[in-house]
Amino acid sequence: MSSLSVSRCPVLDPTGRSMHAEATALREAPAVLVELPGPVRAWAVTRYSVIQALTNDPRVSRDLRQHWPGLVRMPEGWPLSALALQRSFFNFYGDEHRTARRRVAPTFSPRQVEAMRPRIRKTAEGLVDALAALPPGAVADVRRALALPLTLTVICDLFGVPEHLRGGIGTGIDAVLNSSLGPEEALAANNTLYGRLGELLRYKREHPADDLTSDLLLPSDPAEEPLSEDVLLGTLFLMIGAGYETTVNLITSAVQAVLDHPGTLDGIHEGTIGWQDVIEETLRLEGPIMHIPMRCALDDIDLGEGVVIRKGDAISVAFAAAGRDPEQHPRCPERFVPTRSGKEHLAFGHGPHFCLGAHLARLEADVALSTLFGRLPALAPARPGERPARVESFIINGPLGLEVVPRPV
Repeated sequence: MSSLSVSRCPVLDPTGRSMHAEATALREAPAVLVELPGPVRAWAVTRYSVIQALTNDPRVSRDLRQHWPGLVRMPEGWPLSALALQRSFFNFYGDEHRTARRRVAPTFSPRQVEAMRPRIRKTAEGLVDALAALPPGAVADVRRALALPLTLTVICDLFGVPEHLRGGIGTGIDAVLNSSLGPEEALAANNTLYGRLGELLRYKREHPADDLTSDLLLPSDPAEEPLSEDVLLGTLFLMIGAGYETTVNLITSAVQAVLDHPGTLDGIHEGTIGWQDVIEETLRLEGPIMHIPMRCALDDIDLGEGVVIRKGDAISVAFAAAGRDPEQHPRCPERFVPTRSGKEHLAFGHGPHFCLGAHLARLEADVALSTLFGRLPALAPARPGERPARVESFIINGPLGLEVVPRPV
């Protein structure tokens, strides 16, 4: 009997309001059967070691179109379809994944990313200057005033997105990743986003330039066919969405962590803590991506402790839960401790699908934090002790906003 025939299972909150508490409860076993929007029954994996094992296991595929028998039961407007069925190397399997990934990988090498630092710093300085120009006591949302425009500018510059399309693509990605939407709203959000990405492709066909979108429109080899329209659209969604949404949340969460732990800045000034310590500890504690739906088992997989994922079962990997696993971090796993010696996390994934943009995300966070607190050392939370509202998603993890006082009275 398939393990998915179990009659009752926990339902993950699609708003993500209690994602860390849910992950703690799910960590009781190597994998726990849960219900995702659809509804879909999938094995939620939250342990560090099990995530590492499954994301490296060739018996696990991200290509649901090819390998998941449950797809035929999903209705039009399935809320997870935009991510789970995206046609890009995000979901491709085997050689198809490796070939597609190579199309964009060189741009995100450590050397190429480091060369972007001066331009990123210039953008960050302009945004922080605007915060510094506010009158004493004025309140600003650091997510909307710094994290969002910085990351959107960086990724849109790379892909040659014209100014008139940037805001629409950003809000479209936000809407698609809102896992609390109903089927009709989810379908509308998906259609709207892909419509805007289609506009970008039409614009770049008419105005090719030295950017990644123009490169994707050309075959990588004269003997090869150009990428199909759906793969082009899926790749743009993946790269712009990942380059924007995850880094916005990383920067915002890191600013919140520093403000919540004032001693951190003392350590920065004394040289006992570096911004990379803050970034890695934020990634460990508040990874920007929680549940990635979905993967599919290509064969039975025995995880031990009586848990067997059967062939054809769906799997949801909780990457942001791995950093809080007490087996990996026995000392205060749910506390922000930037001085801890080991900050291992899986915030950027693991295995063949490890995030291409990890170097860029770290660089943007480093520039944003050093520029913000260097220019505004007295920056303070507008509502001390109050936890800001969260992004409505069990996929994305981050504050919906973070109000600060750049220049306290």
